[in-house]
Amino acid sequence: MKIIACIKQVPDSEAKVKAEGGQVSWGDAPLVINPFDEYAVEGALQQKEAAGGTVTALCVGPESAKEALKHALAMGADEAILVSDAALNDLDTVGAAKVLAAAIQKIGGADMVVFGRQTLDNGAGLTPPQTARLLGYPMLGLAGSIKVEGSAVTVERVLEEGRQIMKANLPAVLSVVQSIGEPRYPSFMGIRKASKATIPVWSLSDLGVSAPAAVVTRTELVTPPSDTRAVEMITGESPAEIAEKLADKIIAEKVL
Repeated sequence: MKIIACIKQVPDSEAKVKAEGGQVSWGDAPLVINPFDEYAVEGALQQKEAAGGTVTALCVGPESAKEALKHALAMGADEAILVSDAALNDLDTVGAAKVLAAAIQKIGGADMVVFGRQTLDNGAGLTPPQTARLLGYPMLGLAGSIKVEGSAVTVERVLEEGRQIMKANLPAVLSVVQSIGEPRYPSFMGIRKASKATIPVWSLSDLGVSAPAAVVTRTELVTPPSDTRAVEMITGESPAEIAEKLADKIIAEKVL
């Protein structure tokens, strides 16, 4: 089975994000593989182990995103591909889906395309279904378990209301949640393999597509004002004493 795990590089979850000049800034925080996408790689590897085949990690991003792809390789992915182009700096979810779909078609398609449920930076969760629509594949989202039988895949979707069993014919696009299983730690041999791996970089011209125009743009971002409120606990030996202190406090503060 040919499986593609789509990942993204994002700021570390411990980063202190703020607005600077109307744009997002996370300072000197390191960039890492999107934590939700580690579950996508784990789900893809589980299917490889169950049915055989290969796992390709695919990412759209700057050159630095090779480090996120190397993380996927160290986990056990067979190969990795980066799509990087200066024209892709301000992608929205629609644009990302167009580029990913073009890259998947250049790879030669897949039996299964796996995403994490959302990205840590934007968190829209829209790229998986948008990619599925462009590929013409059925979409099975929020999968907590995956089972392939013949040419069909059955997933148990994890919803707030409970569980839902869905089935679709392959090829299909899936997004997975944490119930898929804890992402495996990169092995020593996997880390060595990843460090020596040559990751091909495709541009938009390699894909034969033009830069997608953004449908949604962020016009401005501001940092919320800091909360300077303080909490004072009023205590006393009896409710009457507490009430008296509270009344004095209200009068002193000129609330009434």
